Amino acid sequence: MSDLTATADIDSRLEGHRVELTGYCYRMLGSAFEAEDAVQDTLVRAWRNFEKFEGRSSLRSWLYRIATNVCLDMLKAGNKRARPIDLTGPTPLAQATLNPLSENTWLEPMPDGRILPSVADPAEAAVARESVRLAFVAALQHLPPKQRAVLILREVLAWKASEVAELLDTSVASVNSALQRARATLTEHEGRAVDTANTLDEEQRKLLERYVAAFEGYDMAALTALLHEDAVMTMPPFDLCLQGHDDITGFMLSMGAGCAGSRLVATSANGTPAFAHYKPNPDGTGFVPWAVQVIDISEGSITGMHCFLDTPRWFPLFGLPDRLDDDAA
Repeated sequence: MSDLTATADIDSRLEGHRVELTGYCYRMLGSAFEAEDAVQDTLVRAWRNFEKFEGRSSLRSWLYRIATNVCLDMLKAGNKRARPIDLTGPTPLAQATLNPLSENTWLEPMPDGRILPSVADPAEAAVARESVRLAFVAALQHLPPKQRAVLILREVLAWKASEVAELLDTSVASVNSALQRARATLTEHEGRAVDTANTLDEEQRKLLERYVAAFEGYDMAALTALLHEDAVMTMPPFDLCLQGHDDITGFMLSMGAGCAGSRLVATSANGTPAFAHYKPNPDGTGFVPWAVQVIDISEGSITGMHCFLDTPRWFPLFGLPDRLDDDAA
């Protein structure tokens, strides 16, 4: 085999693990861009040291060891990403203000295609989607980094305790103890379960269709009928968190009135339904990016509208067009 062919073979073998490694690093870090940086660093380190890989473990295990070390190094700074509801709690509409916080404060959305590898087992796919929900990843941020790694490897990726102990250079007893503590913390912080995108039934799809019609028509009565009474609306990078359909629709008719006449384009993020939100172009025709909306659905109603406004970052990441023409909309 020529050197060029061998290099191409190594590249192909490493690249085949990119999506699952990105999902792992995203759960660890809570940031789309930091996760992709961590995976790139992992693959570069693996490529440079491939001759030292002696096959004593599988290539996949070796890559996860490298990725774990990369993530643990990145987490030494101590920054913990969160959702607005985790930082401030709900704010009454009468007191609502738009206070921007720095980018590294927020848990970030992630397109499904970048973090959810194709798997044949429906149960395995369901676990993967469940474990990238915004609420789940936010709950993970409450765990110390090594506990976070243990829980993801054991509960999400179904590694054996002995395999995790080997990866972390620790004992099985330590792994089991860390997992028990991590489970307790996660139960305390995770909150309401939501429906994931690949399990939506006909009723849930119709709910989303009615949501699109109500939002695009700016019909607050119709939107109120779809929102759970305790539904939450957030808008990173602002620390705004509204709870209850009255405050949400009240905001949309006041501070958010500029969204009237918008268009929504379906996508998916964090294992749940999502929409690219385009507002009418204030400088001419067509529609321009405004937000990526990540939608939570539970028990037949919409329980969360998480609107990520930094569109120069999110729309390219999601592969979304930078404008919609009138005809396309």
